[in-house]
Amino acid sequence: MQQLPIPRSLEPFVKDIYLLESDKENTDHKFPFYADGFPGIIYSRSSNPFYLQPKNIELSDFYLYGQTIEPISLRTEGAFHLVGMRLYPFTVRILLGIDPKVLNDDCFDLILVDGVDTQLTLDKLRQTDDSSNIVDILTNYFHELLENESISADWRIQLAINLILNSNGMISIKEIRNKLFVGERTLERHFLKEIGVTTKQFAKIIQFSSSLKQMTETDYYNLTEIGYDNGFADQSHFIREFKRYAGKTPSEFQKQISL
Repeated sequence: MQQLPIPRSLEPFVKDIYLLESDKENTDHKFPFYADGFPGIIYSRSSNPFYLQPKNIELSDFYLYGQTIEPISLRTEGAFHLVGMRLYPFTVRILLGIDPKVLNDDCFDLILVDGVDTQLTLDKLRQTDDSSNIVDILTNYFHELLENESISADWRIQLAINLILNSNGMISIKEIRNKLFVGERTLERHFLKEIGVTTKQFAKIIQFSSSLKQMTETDYYNLTEIGYDNGFADQSHFIREFKRYAGKTPSEFQKQISL
């Protein structure tokens, strides 16, 4: 995976932009996606369609996906070129003007957006192989979506998200409420409206994602320490929450990535 520069105008909305590609024909490719709290936009060009597994749904070339809760994967065969934008979680609603909850574990074909000429953007994307040009085209389209809906993000939810991300999900909901000076019902109602999951569920997702990152990006193999480092009360709690989002226990996942 190659990281691409984020245009300055997208920095308030986009966490990162990445490129995946292969020129190998007759090769199966599988890319797992686990809950990480960030929805995204994907543009792909490939010899054969991409499929969303385990539902085996054929995906379009250009779509927005919502919160990933259940473990999923993208699969294709042959050569492909894929550019993805991971979005801060409040971005879905301000781009599409829809309830983000309906996109949990699902995708929205951007060709269906009203008021924006997505087909023109797709035509431009298909005419270039240069990653910088693709990012420029996606940036222009992103701003068209913003202007089309003209919805502002709720600053309280943005702050709550930052508090959760900065604590790797280990901040208490009570502490978030105290910092925002809001009641529990108000926080939950607005968070669910803006993000598509509850505050508590989002914090658990970030907590899981932090432990997953520690397992995959470091030489840290002591599962008990990983659990404690990421705020799980005990090993059984860590195993239970990890399996909920990864579909396997930490030790099963560890064996898989060591193969």
